[in-house]
Amino acid sequence: MSGEGTPARKFPLRLDRIAGAAGASSRLPELPGSPSVAARPLLRPQRQVANSHADARHRSAPAGLGLDSAGVRARMVQRLRAGGIRHEAVLAAFERVPRHAFVDAALVTQAYEDTSLPIGHGQTISKPSVVARMIELLYGGANAQASGRLVNVLEIGTGCGYQAALLGTLARSVTSIERLKPLHDKARELLAPLRPPNLRLVFGDGMLGHAPNAPYDAIIAAAGGASVPQAWLDQLAEGGRLVTPVRDGGGDGQVLTVIDRHAEGYRRSVHEAVKFVPLKSGLAR
Repeated sequence: MSGEGTPARKFPLRLDRIAGAAGASSRLPELPGSPSVAARPLLRPQRQVANSHADARHRSAPAGLGLDSAGVRARMVQRLRAGGIRHEAVLAAFERVPRHAFVDAALVTQAYEDTSLPIGHGQTISKPSVVARMIELLYGGANAQASGRLVNVLEIGTGCGYQAALLGTLARSVTSIERLKPLHDKARELLAPLRPPNLRLVFGDGMLGHAPNAPYDAIIAAAGGASVPQAWLDQLAEGGRLVTPVRDGGGDGQVLTVIDRHAEGYRRSVHEAVKFVPLKSGLAR
């Protein structure tokens, strides 16, 4: 979508169809301009939001709601700050990325409330406060602290693409993997007008991670299982940090779990209770 008289580029510039496919590039190049993607404008005018779960291609832009106002996002950021989020880069990303562009039209008036919302196919877009908390925790990893930024990030569970868009403003490169083909396609469309050149979407089994771009300085998961897949641990760089929900004991409850990789091994810490969709393996078309 382009109104500048130049041919529109298609997103993504490269798409790995299946995680682990042969020929995938090992790393995205560092973005020009630096030191951070957040230093340059990322967002284009308001993207029409999905009109229904069934078909993301049919959209209608909500009118008269003021959702594209910077003030709406600023108020959400104020609530995040009041809730304990302190990292300024994380807050700036939430102020920049329009959450309503990733929410279906029927629910768009709730886009900036601190609530999770259905996005179809039994999945949800997570509460802003939980997303912010998890991304802020990523900055506590040794590599992130040393560089002052997120570098090579793996996201497990693209969903509608909102968290991927946030990460795209914060990291040098982001690989986001989704096992549900309809959601992978939906995220690809919703992210298209943002044109983040540092973001690669992968249709694949998230439990396997994405070895071609490993090792990752940060891994963040939007689904939780009884344990952390070994592939994630193997693909985490030394000095890297993994943030994921993990099932608490034998029940259905989950706790936010942080795993840091050091030269001597892995160190795990457990944080607050959370509620995410269950982690599943395999592909679903």
